[in-house]
Amino acid sequence: MSHVATDHGTSRVTNREPSTAELVNRLSEQVSRLARDEIRLAVAEMRTKGKRVGAGAGLLGGAGVLAWFGLMTVIAGVVLLLATTMPAWIAAFIVAAAVFVIAGVLALVGRKQLERGTPPVPEEAIAGVKKDIATVSERAHR
Repeated sequence: MSHVATDHGTSRVTNREPSTAELVNRLSEQVSRLARDEIRLAVAEMRTKGKRVGAGAGLLGGAGVLAWFGLMTVIAGVVLLLATTMPAWIAAFIVAAAVFVIAGVLALVGRKQLERGTPPVPEEAIAGVKKDIATVSERAHR
């Protein structure tokens, strides 16, 4: 609405529709404001999530270290248990050999998994894209 002055010094209200330029200008301002607000919200959300991920990663790291110490304690216990029936040095070598065998098996299984996963290329997606390109090219030549 706009006020228009009359000859008598009074004002009256006219019902004038905004022009297209005014509407485009308003739309541009509102879209810009909305985009800035959304970006601010996204930044705040990512900051909060980043802090949570960092804390979670730290806690998982601490859990891993404690689990490692626990495993080493169990291995030491097995050595001490075997040492009750044989010399301690033999018990330690037997447990070490068993740990190395387990490590070797895990390494072989892990290597096989790596071979199955490499190269890290989405082969099925690439094949699908190539098929789509071939289809489009074929139809374009008709």
